[in-house]
Amino acid sequence: MSAEVTVRTDAAVPLVDLVAQQADVHTEVMEGLAEVFRTAAFIGGPAVAEFEAAYASFVGARHCVGVANGTDALELALRAAGVGPGDEVIIPANTFIATAEAASRIGAVPVPVDVDPEYLLIDPDAVAAAVTPRTRAIVPVHLFGQTAFVERLIPIASDCGAVIVEDAAQSQGATRFGRSAGTLGLAAGTSFYPGKNLGAAGDAGAVITDDDGVAERVRMIGSHGSSVKYRHDAVGFNSRLDTIQAVVLRTKLARLAEWNLRRRAAAERYTALLAGVPGVQVPREAPGNVDVWHLYVVRVPDRDAILAALQAAGIQAGVHYPVPVHLSGAYTSSGKGVGSFPVAEEAAGRILSLPLFPHLRANEQDEVAKQLISALGRL
Repeated sequence: MSAEVTVRTDAAVPLVDLVAQQADVHTEVMEGLAEVFRTAAFIGGPAVAEFEAAYASFVGARHCVGVANGTDALELALRAAGVGPGDEVIIPANTFIATAEAASRIGAVPVPVDVDPEYLLIDPDAVAAAVTPRTRAIVPVHLFGQTAFVERLIPIASDCGAVIVEDAAQSQGATRFGRSAGTLGLAAGTSFYPGKNLGAAGDAGAVITDDDGVAERVRMIGSHGSSVKYRHDAVGFNSRLDTIQAVVLRTKLARLAEWNLRRRAAAERYTALLAGVPGVQVPREAPGNVDVWHLYVVRVPDRDAILAALQAAGIQAGVHYPVPVHLSGAYTSSGKGVGSFPVAEEAAGRILSLPLFPHLRANEQDEVAKQLISALGRL
């Protein structure tokens, strides 16, 4: 689920500032890259294994299997869990298209459901109502750096014989009741797209699981269906975590906890700055969650006008996501039109992502709040 990647200039407050982040890690990254080129360990090698072990430890999982990107991670997790052609995969309507694509690419059928009105996370009651004899997987999306209410989905999945595969692309470091997002179901796919809380210098992703068999199948499928060179036991494809990306990720992982704390502090400051402002609904943390605020998403009236005003003032705000999955051109054949999922549809017209990243300055937040309040006052 990709956020726009922008950089700070003197005249703008970017949505994401990767230049400042890179400055924090530049020396260590360059040293790690020099070692890769010195040893010519361009595929696999120690850097990939070290990162996989470190990330598994960070989230408290037995296995982390690095792959090429977050979409592949979800597809591989579903395939390793036994999901196949014709199976139904329940997803939230409010998510990036990759959640649905991962199911479609293996011939499964993505089944969108509505989200809850407070946190915009997959609604367990809607999931229960959508279950059919063909339901094979439920994919909660840990949206905006929150963690979905997986404990309410587990009995639903158990009753219908489905597996839970988490979409943890936006939640590296988030927890629910002390357990990390990505460790609450059978497996999870995560993305290390550059703008994520833990971002690579290009595309990268991983599958997280405690299940030895799932981890083995993910590695096999993502290596052309082969666990032994030139013996191909399944039709797979090529999806490996690049060694150079592993160097970047391992270096940044050492700072992720601190960066997440900065995100939480910035989110709290926004909430204070916008408290009581008419027309603004600020996000809040669900009981049991420790959110890492990949995105700080408010809801406002006449969102497009507000967005245009902010951008004209040099505030590079964004929208995640303006079109629910069932209304996108790729999924019009689902038969779910306008009005099918009213909470997700109503939110899609009001949500507004404000600039949020670990190096966001207090004066920049003040300017964002000032310009937002000014724009609302002109409606």
